[in-house]
Amino acid sequence: MRNRIVAIALGLAVVLGAGGFGWPPAPSWKLLDTGSTARLRGLAAVSERVAWASGTGGTVLRTADGGRTWRSVGPPDTADLQFRDIEAFDAEHAAVLSIGNGDASRVYLTADGGRTWTETFRNTDPAAFYDCFAFSGRHGLALGDPVNGRFQLLSTADGGRHWAPLNADLPPALDGEFAFAASGTCLVTAGPDAWIATGGGAVSRVLHSADFGRHWSVATSPIPSGPTAGIFSLAFRDRAHGLAVGGDFAAPATAPSGAATSRDGGRTWAVARTVPGEYRSGVAWRSSHDDTAFAVGPTGSDWTRDGGRTWARFDTGSFDSVACAAGACWASGEAGRVAVLRFR
Repeated sequence: MRNRIVAIALGLAVVLGAGGFGWPPAPSWKLLDTGSTARLRGLAAVSERVAWASGTGGTVLRTADGGRTWRSVGPPDTADLQFRDIEAFDAEHAAVLSIGNGDASRVYLTADGGRTWTETFRNTDPAAFYDCFAFSGRHGLALGDPVNGRFQLLSTADGGRHWAPLNADLPPALDGEFAFAASGTCLVTAGPDAWIATGGGAVSRVLHSADFGRHWSVATSPIPSGPTAGIFSLAFRDRAHGLAVGGDFAAPATAPSGAATSRDGGRTWAVARTVPGEYRSGVAWRSSHDDTAFAVGPTGSDWTRDGGRTWARFDTGSFDSVACAAGACWASGEAGRVAVLRFR
């Protein structure tokens, strides 16, 4: 009997030491050699083997072997562009968005792993500045900062080959309000639902559409807002459960209310009981099936296992973006930094 009790105790210790669900006490990023020095704010995870990253200097990187090797596959003649968002559909198909005023905001599409690219959108409004885009299947939306008091929206129904302005009933922008092109996640989608994160104004807000951009409602967020502060990243694992992170990029070492959760599709938000406490520019759910998620920023990485109610630090390295797919989470940031965290 005593031996059996000891065996049970040892078994429990192993389980608890592994986080209770097959995890170690804390996750750990594995840094990868990309051969790049670009700042990689755009990130798309396809699987534990395939990921894409994009950034300054017209940079687009792609791996198909779990990060052991990376190919530079950016569109030609784009060295003056910043690719702040990339959306990958598989190992061969991806769309990349460059940011900036006027014709610096563009979309390029590849169907052959980056060997060739087609420019499918170039902004012609000198006052417009596009920040991020997102897809649900072949339907996509691209978000631009307010012009004449209204956020700009483009839509596509053919996987990004053609884009057109969307005449949506978006609520008027607040004074100073805009979206942050920090990690490509100021606009996210889940099925027919789309959400927009804002900052810059008197309050940060989350705009929600249940019909892929035609009609919108708005909710005030508890994450503080200001000229350099607000919500920098959203993640929804389904139509109900959402995470928001942010802070002030001009004061990255402090963000007392920089993480919030929603359990009703973004209609209401509550500050996390334990927040990262510092500015975070990217957040992602591990999967659509559990409560684990990761947040990253220039001062470190945090994780939650209870749906965003409490966060714990597990890394102090600098990252801008995080994205997860079946079997792995990826992070990217300054000086060509990319890391991976694998799980089963």
